[in-house]
Amino acid sequence: SFVFIQDLSKAMSQAGSSQFQEVIRQELEYSMKVELDKILATAHSNEIEHTKKDLEGFKKLFHRFLQEKGPSVDWGKIQRPPEDSIQPYEKIKARGLPDNIASVLNKLVVVKLNGGLGTSMGCKGPKSLIGVRNENTFLDLTVQQIEHLNKSYNTDVPLVLMNSFNTDDDTKKILQKYSHSRVKIYTFNQSRYPRINKETLLPIAKDVSYSGENTECWYPPGHGDIYASFYNSGLLDNLIAEGKEYIFVSNIDNLGATVDLYILNHLMNPPNGKRCEFVMEVTNKTRADVKGGTLTQYENKLRLVEIAQVPKAHVDEFKSVSKFKIFNTNNLWIALSAIKRLQEKNAIDMEIIVNPKTLDGGLNVIQLETAVGAAIKSFENSLGINVPRSRFLPVKTTSDLLLVMSNLYSLNAGSLTMSEKREFPTVPLVKLGSSFTKVQDYLRRFESIPDMLELDHLTVSGDVTFGKNVSLKGTVIIIANHGDRIDIPAGALLENKIVSGNLRILDH
Repeated sequence: SFVFIQDLSKAMSQAGSSQFQEVIRQELEYSMKVELDKILATAHSNEIEHTKKDLEGFKKLFHRFLQEKGPSVDWGKIQRPPEDSIQPYEKIKARGLPDNIASVLNKLVVVKLNGGLGTSMGCKGPKSLIGVRNENTFLDLTVQQIEHLNKSYNTDVPLVLMNSFNTDDDTKKILQKYSHSRVKIYTFNQSRYPRINKETLLPIAKDVSYSGENTECWYPPGHGDIYASFYNSGLLDNLIAEGKEYIFVSNIDNLGATVDLYILNHLMNPPNGKRCEFVMEVTNKTRADVKGGTLTQYENKLRLVEIAQVPKAHVDEFKSVSKFKIFNTNNLWIALSAIKRLQEKNAIDMEIIVNPKTLDGGLNVIQLETAVGAAIKSFENSLGINVPRSRFLPVKTTSDLLLVMSNLYSLNAGSLTMSEKREFPTVPLVKLGSSFTKVQDYLRRFESIPDMLELDHLTVSGDVTFGKNVSLKGTVIIIANHGDRIDIPAGALLENKIVSGNLRILDH
């Protein structure tokens, strides 16, 4: 088996035989090529072109995967970024805005990463279609924000959605409802790559289809795929031809990622006359963000280092809030002409993320992925901007959903802003137990969303329900033991309370 070959290869490489490893690599690449050719042969004539592009892209990634050894960074070379390479947002905002902000806005395209499903929150279909606030979905809020911009400044900022084969059909169906809104909406699809068997390193797909039982054979290869698929779709060239110059890219589930006019102005009218091709918004780490990727200086370039690339011995150091104070929000501003230039030279270099998965039947597979921010080192004159935490408001779990649905935030033209009534600008720490994981269970357990303006910390575990108009203040911990149930009565005020055991208040 492959594992035996690995052991043998290790033994022989220690004996100084890199030729042996090279032979094995070539054999694996050849076997992969044979399998991919078989898959391509099953494509219908109208699928051949894009399937071929996908498989070519995958072959390049697989080739690099076989070449690379161990974590992709040499820890000794990692340095703190130079002072001026990460600018404070206040400094950029202090420059103010020019009179002709509309002409600057007309050079912008907003791109949302929309490849993800809502499965982690117990929902079927695209995550962007989950209701977040007053029946509005992530997608609704995004369209409202851009429409508000276009109306306020009389501009034409388009929205581009990068879908995956998992989300494309459902998203396109829903887009019809925005046909009268003042936002042009375009979509393009991420590549579709084959998952590979962890033991044999061969694809598990036998043909090109990806429906029914074959859905597990394929995957979208991470958001680093944006450069190739945006370019291949032809949309990149069309937008350049329309005079667009920058894209603002962010995850569709980050509700803080709105168009920032000060950052856009800094890009279009740089103070030193030299334009940045790539800006990454970073923000200060809190204890909750220890796993986020961080910006470092590496071989005289700004470089994003993710936890997966860190040698095991240094993981704790990587997580420390004192040495690496910031993390990547994945809000990125990138020059369109630079993407085109680098894509044509095949010069975008992103580290490979090896993502192991176990399929429903128990088969172990790996997915080879890349991350959009990792390309920062391939661009010229890159910059980090340390933005306020409010620009990073991701909704990954129902605990996050509770925060954004609550009175901590007010909604205005699709943008959420923290309520002025909150005394301090940090968000409470909320941990909801497994009974709340799925959106429909979560919604069933709250008759109305509690007042959380003065909440610091909420932990809920077990079978707990909340009546209408509950207020939570300070630190509140509610733990229902196994088999018990706790119903927080309507109108209750819990301030610095621990509620445990079996609290059922019954109407009589």
